[in-house]
Amino acid sequence: MEYTVISIGTLSKNPLWQERVAVRTSHSTTTLIRSASAVILVDPSLPAHILEARLNERTGLKPDAVTHVFLTNLKPVHRRGLDLFPHAVHWAAEMELEIARQALTTAARHLPQDADGQTKLTEERQLLAAIRPAPDQLVEGVDLFPLPGYTPGQAGLLLKFAARTVMITGDAVPTQGHFEAGQVFQESFDINQAKESLAEVYEIADVIVPGHDNVFINPRG
Repeated sequence: MEYTVISIGTLSKNPLWQERVAVRTSHSTTTLIRSASAVILVDPSLPAHILEARLNERTGLKPDAVTHVFLTNLKPVHRRGLDLFPHAVHWAAEMELEIARQALTTAARHLPQDADGQTKLTEERQLLAAIRPAPDQLVEGVDLFPLPGYTPGQAGLLLKFAARTVMITGDAVPTQGHFEAGQVFQESFDINQAKESLAEVYEIADVIVPGHDNVFINPRG
């Protein structure tokens, strides 16, 4: 098994850099996992045409080589390029899917009953219908790892190697700076739960792939 960072994410505004308003377009870190039985892309955040080029630049692969896509959460920034992989199996944590379905039901009661509103609802329903609950073990050596807090069902992936563990965290760890400062997203659904998830990453992961930054070594090592 091996993993490759396809695209390093960034925040629209980083409070650790004293930024209070958006100054760039946010996108999440995208990672590819290759095993003997699967090719899993995590958080296809870039627009499809850019992601296709980046995937080829970093791995030499075409989109149809990807067998599975995993979303650490269902925020739109994590799934901009999802349509690039129509034949792959799409996964997210079961709790994240359940909460999203509940939110969509609530939204249906309040969205305008015009063509645009109904089109948006239809697109979101189709998206959720195409995403399956991720199994506890995606493939051998790659386990689903719940990291709730930023969203109720936020989840990462734990990659088990002989001498180290690698955690793909999504927004549970926004950036290396946030991790080293012990900070989470202030707009998290549950701040205390998000901090507990951050502490779990600190305890378990030797190498961390954060939500909006490059891969880094856990400083405790």
